[in-house]
Amino acid sequence: MRAALRLARRAAGRTSPNPMVGAVAVRGGRVVGRGYHARAGGDHAEVVALRQAGDAARGATLYVNLEPCSHFGRTPPCVKAVIDAGVERVVAGMVDPNPVVAGRGVSALREAGVGVEVRVREEECRRLNEAFVKHVTQGLPFVTLKLAASLDGRIATATGDSKWVTGPAARKFVHRLRNEVDAVLVGSGTVLADDPQLTCRLPGGRDPWRIVLDGRLRTPVTARLVNQQRPEKTVLVAGDGVPAARRKPLEDLGVRVWTFPLRQGRVSLRRVLRKLARLGVLSVMVEGGAVTAGRVIGEKVVDKVLCFYAPKFIGAEGLPMMGELGITRMRQCPHLAGPVVRRLGEDILVSAYL
Repeated sequence: MRAALRLARRAAGRTSPNPMVGAVAVRGGRVVGRGYHARAGGDHAEVVALRQAGDAARGATLYVNLEPCSHFGRTPPCVKAVIDAGVERVVAGMVDPNPVVAGRGVSALREAGVGVEVRVREEECRRLNEAFVKHVTQGLPFVTLKLAASLDGRIATATGDSKWVTGPAARKFVHRLRNEVDAVLVGSGTVLADDPQLTCRLPGGRDPWRIVLDGRLRTPVTARLVNQQRPEKTVLVAGDGVPAARRKPLEDLGVRVWTFPLRQGRVSLRRVLRKLARLGVLSVMVEGGAVTAGRVIGEKVVDKVLCFYAPKFIGAEGLPMMGELGITRMRQCPHLAGPVVRRLGEDILVSAYL
């Protein structure tokens, strides 16, 4: 199962709106086939592994991190391929949370005389596909808030200088994350202050969608994130009162401008996330400044937090990492569960769930 999980992770960021799945076929104590789902619309992991195994699949055990599908989608159901190949036993890491499957694959295999064992290394399997799980059960993307600060919680000096708070190892890690998530979200303040590209700089990397919360549509046509190779992957989220004259120059560049009603001068983040989910976006990483960070925490849309801390002090005059949350009592503080600490170069990464 660990091997299946490693295979599945090879396609991180490439399978949405499908899950990441790896499969390993074993016969007589020897691996006879391996496979993983490389992209949405492509062959599923089970099919790839069984094709590699050939005749050796008959009587084999197939290890897969997610229950084989039993329905027709872009590809035929994997259950049929497993049965036709003569697999004797299937070990699945977890039941598929998709209501279209949800145990039907397991039942179909058992009815065909295939032995099935489920929930092997289930927690690891769920963590791997946590974005897929949330998407199919709640109709929302999995949201990760990324923060980078000094040890005293500052993201920039009083002048706004933030290059660089963290070191090269941490910055490279962030680009790996951009390569894996479906979308990156920032506020218009970050666009105006830093003019970011929000692209992945890794060789062979894939650029995520670029989402900007821009209620008054202040993003200029000269901004780097609206002048990318795939301008349609840039979405500016504005209020519905924005004049057409301000929208048109941006839309002429190929950029998408979404408008929503404003409440207290802001667009509902949950409405934006639901629209992204309908487009097949499973995961969103928030990279905005303090105002955006405070907003996503305050609106309770964050699932996971990644805090990068650099071994330096900026001082009280520096810009804080988090905007106002309106907290007056300690019991009101959002509690982060299961914190994990790791070192990246000289920096420290603390990850936890909300």
